[in-house]
Amino acid sequence: MLSDGSSVEKPVSNKTAESLRLLKSKDFSYNTLSLRAKASLNINGNENGVNMNIRIQKDQKIWISITAIAGIEVARALITPDSLLVINRLQSTALKKPFSYVYNFAGKQINFKMLQSVLTGNTISEFMEEPVNLDLSANVYKASGVRTNLGYTILFNTLLKSAQIDLSDVKAGQALKVEYANYQQAADILFPSIVKVNSVSGKRRINIVFDFSKIERNVQLDFPFTVPKRFDLIN
Repeated sequence: MLSDGSSVEKPVSNKTAESLRLLKSKDFSYNTLSLRAKASLNINGNENGVNMNIRIQKDQKIWISITAIAGIEVARALITPDSLLVINRLQSTALKKPFSYVYNFAGKQINFKMLQSVLTGNTISEFMEEPVNLDLSANVYKASGVRTNLGYTILFNTLLKSAQIDLSDVKAGQALKVEYANYQQAADILFPSIVKVNSVSGKRRINIVFDFSKIERNVQLDFPFTVPKRFDLIN
């Protein structure tokens, strides 16, 4: 009670904000990340088993090398916030596109940082801000809402890490589902050993299952990417 007789309102505890901060606190920090995985890659029903090396320089670039089981590199990609470069060694072609080319396989709301989070299992910042519907049931959080026509639902496991992400843009006919399983302690971080990615965009369907065998954090990395002169460049 103040001297003039008025009272001071106590700030109301915002449980949603507190819970969002708790979930985000489980993200791991890094400058670089090196990942190695066996992967099952299925594009429109054509399935292949491959090995993948993924290197990430946070907020700057994602480098991916895909090799056949025999150890021969078949493709290499370099993704930045502005561009997408892909070398197809089997067809002797190279693709050079702006980052927006990704929108052919996922919603226009997808950006580089979001893609980065999807690969690592860290929270997606755009979906961890209010307004958001955040429910807690049986010690499991579920976040859901809509951001610029993109509907999202994120399930967290009892470790407070991402268990499943569902994104959908009904108007564009696009959907992305990511499942995370078998979190393990690796490189001093909690990382999902299994990541399943299912993308539907019109008639395009891409399914990838990553089985990660090696995770290294904050190591010196190279991101080699040179297009051979004999390759046809597709802009």
